Amino acid sequence: MERTIRAELNSRDRRYLDMSLNAPMWKVVLVIGTPLALYQGLAIFFTILDTMMASHISKESVSAVAYLSQVKLILSSVGGGLAVGAGIQISRAYGEGDLQLVRQRVSSLYAISLALGLLMLAAIAPFTTGFLRLAGTPEELIAVGARYFLVQLFVMVVNFLNSVYIAVERARGNARRIFVLNLLVILVKLSLTALFVYVLHSGLTSIAVASLLSELAMFVFALRYSLIGGNAFSFSARAVALNRKVTAPMIRQSVPVVAEKALFAFGKTIVNAMCTLYGPLMVGAMGVSNNLGGITTNPQNGFQQGSSAIISQNFGAGKFRRVLEAFYATAVINMILGALISALELWQLDLLAGLFDGGSPDFRAMIALCYRYEALGAVPLGLNAAVLALLYGLGKTRLTLLLNIARVFVFRIPVFWFLQHCTQVGERSVGMVMMISNTAVAVMALFVAIFVIRSFKKQYSLQKEAET
Repeated sequence: MERTIRAELNSRDRRYLDMSLNAPMWKVVLVIGTPLALYQGLAIFFTILDTMMASHISKESVSAVAYLSQVKLILSSVGGGLAVGAGIQISRAYGEGDLQLVRQRVSSLYAISLALGLLMLAAIAPFTTGFLRLAGTPEELIAVGARYFLVQLFVMVVNFLNSVYIAVERARGNARRIFVLNLLVILVKLSLTALFVYVLHSGLTSIAVASLLSELAMFVFALRYSLIGGNAFSFSARAVALNRKVTAPMIRQSVPVVAEKALFAFGKTIVNAMCTLYGPLMVGAMGVSNNLGGITTNPQNGFQQGSSAIISQNFGAGKFRRVLEAFYATAVINMILGALISALELWQLDLLAGLFDGGSPDFRAMIALCYRYEALGAVPLGLNAAVLALLYGLGKTRLTLLLNIARVFVFRIPVFWFLQHCTQVGERSVGMVMMISNTAVAVMALFVAIFVIRSFKKQYSLQKEAET
């Protein structure tokens, strides 16, 4: 006999669900997406300031942070992918009105994420240097960043749980809380990093320590808000259920997302290694260029995350026409954002590049060279993010896996190799390959969206006929 778990909605959750399912879709996307876009913008801002502070230590530290961040992302993809995939199913159950299933999935997701994080920490932490060599990390970067990476492993475990909390708050439409809490985390992180680097003159490891303390600050609030009585979105040990109904759909949705994120990050480590053909500083220049690109793409990803939850909720509630309305609204918003923000960055590119050059004009020129090309992919990536929102919301994570594998392993790595070995473009190839791969994947995403929408409309029409 199935256990009955207490699962309730507060008045704010009920109001949000009513808005998601019934309010004008442009309003819904903007209300939910804007705080998430601001949160993502702040996240890249904090990454950029981290890079600036690392450049104060040394130019090699910038390259170490850029390279090791990708290695960490491969590992973090497990928790991040699980949170995204499971969040789809939590949103769908929310839209269906099955509150007991919502609480069971939330509680089970927390338990699984904690177990995976501790398992990965135990497997890697004792062998940090060997693991970095296995990942192809240059010896000079291992020497600079091994202890930094070790601390980042502990950051990863806490971040697993924080990612679940953020996914849960996103599923319930609590975007403002996500924004406020992440603003707090960023202020803690930046204050501690500035103290360690500029006042105490500590090394690179102190930046990771600041990250750990800031993630723990977020975790304190996650605990507070995740242990609230019988709320459907709170954790309960009694609600943990590793069975076919509760857990299996979350795992099925998450496995392609985990693979997608891990392979994407792994592909970027290959690209970073290929950049060393132009010297180790080019790795740092590309990392800075990617961060500048993130000023545009991170807000687009915020609207993607908000829209995927909206789509999933409306799909669960049988509001099929609103699913497509959310996609169209997100595509327009994201492409406008891409055009405006990238144009502003190109206008002030010399100033922005100078913030990271560590006093080296050559390094500044490398950064500017990379980003002038990368910026041209900002508008296509806005469309790509909207397509991903549609696919995530419908649970078609195998297609998102296909798109992200193609982005790196079809349109980026082979093209980069060709530009390096079969042309005379030289260092320009680093920025050119970003522009080419980001534009090409957007074109591919457009064709995927056309196919999915046609299929969706056909299925929707059949359902309407059946109802008639």
